[in-house]
Amino acid sequence: MSTLSIAIIIVFCIGYFFIAIESVTKINKAAIALLMFVATWTLFMIDPGSYIAAAVGEMKALEVSHVIEHHLGSTGTTLFFLMGAMTIVELVDQNGGFNFVRDTLQTKSKKALLWRIACMTFILSAILDNLTTSIVMIMILRKLVDDKKDRLIYASLVVIAANSGGAFSPIGDVTTIMLWNKGVITAAGVITEIFIPSVVSMVIPAYILSLSLKGKLEIQQAEEAAVDESDSLSAGQRKSIFFLGVGGLIFVPIFKTITHLPPFVGILLVLGVLWTVTEIFYTSIHQESEDTANNTNTQKRVSKMLSRIDMDTILFFLGILMAVGCLETIGALTLLGQTLDVTFAGNHYLVTGIIGVLSSIVDNVPLVAGCMGMYPVQAAGDMAVDGIFWQLLAYCAGVGGSMLIIGSAAGVVVMGLEKITFGWYMKKITWVAFAGYLAGIFCYWVIRTFIMG
Repeated sequence: MSTLSIAIIIVFCIGYFFIAIESVTKINKAAIALLMFVATWTLFMIDPGSYIAAAVGEMKALEVSHVIEHHLGSTGTTLFFLMGAMTIVELVDQNGGFNFVRDTLQTKSKKALLWRIACMTFILSAILDNLTTSIVMIMILRKLVDDKKDRLIYASLVVIAANSGGAFSPIGDVTTIMLWNKGVITAAGVITEIFIPSVVSMVIPAYILSLSLKGKLEIQQAEEAAVDESDSLSAGQRKSIFFLGVGGLIFVPIFKTITHLPPFVGILLVLGVLWTVTEIFYTSIHQESEDTANNTNTQKRVSKMLSRIDMDTILFFLGILMAVGCLETIGALTLLGQTLDVTFAGNHYLVTGIIGVLSSIVDNVPLVAGCMGMYPVQAAGDMAVDGIFWQLLAYCAGVGGSMLIIGSAAGVVVMGLEKITFGWYMKKITWVAFAGYLAGIFCYWVIRTFIMG
């Protein structure tokens, strides 16, 4: 490996380190990721000819542009999917689409509530993203559970269930979206083969945590969200927005199967339909309203929702995925993949299992992006489309993040909302999540070896 390659890797590792200690430095990880992106490719330009054969003379700039545009195109499919999905979920939430979740969860039994939370979170995170699901569930929990100690247990289960639910769905987690966009897993394959391991990884921790909950809950009177007088959407229109949004998200895998277009095209179709329908709803209300100056319906239009998208997250993914693309171009990821294969004798259960544990320490997005660059898709075997390696990677990267509170986006947001400390989670929850994680891998092994083998 050349000195230049080593320098690029060192820059990437330094950036990765600062991303990991974001809570200490208080520097937004998106800023670091963007600096990583620019720094790695700037170093690459010192001698691109050592990596791209045609990158000499006048052809240098053109060939490098083609390489960067290739990685940008691959990254863009994930970013546009996320932007579309985030807007759709925000629109549904703003129109009271998730109030039914609160009503469904109400019960006097602490254990019954725990199981309802686990199942509802698991289902929602498979349809929505686990970050949004976690926020919705924590907000509902605050209305249902007064006791802080009990709520910490429920909140921890939300993290576990959200990550498990997102692992088997092609639209449930950023990592599965990335793998699905890349074409290494199919919607049908990951749902049918990862669903049971994901359920097991949620059920076992839920059962263990239920043993620490005893007694009854005092039913809190759930307050209906106040509807602004100027917001005169009818109940039917609200339901239409809910079913178009959630139903549209479910339709995206079907659209991809029918058209063979990338998933982000399907999500933009759903966003376009929902945008058009809501514009028609709110335009008719605007025309009927006499007091248009104070009409706040415009705040719930898609054009306003777009301004509230979490651009920090989008830019973080842009920076990290493009930096990983540089490592792929210089051949570092291929070398790492070969080293792992040699070290563990090609045991993909062990390789992906270790990657899953690592995803609880560092962000699973660059880990999965790195793996996609390390290993080429093969026509048959473990590395084929829907092969053992790729499906296990989807499971391990998703579920493995539950082992530490900082190991997933769901964990980080719940940590902030409920003030869960790193030490408390590690002492009380880590071993529980790890037990479920291992049980799910074992379950997958049984399915592939004895049922499908």
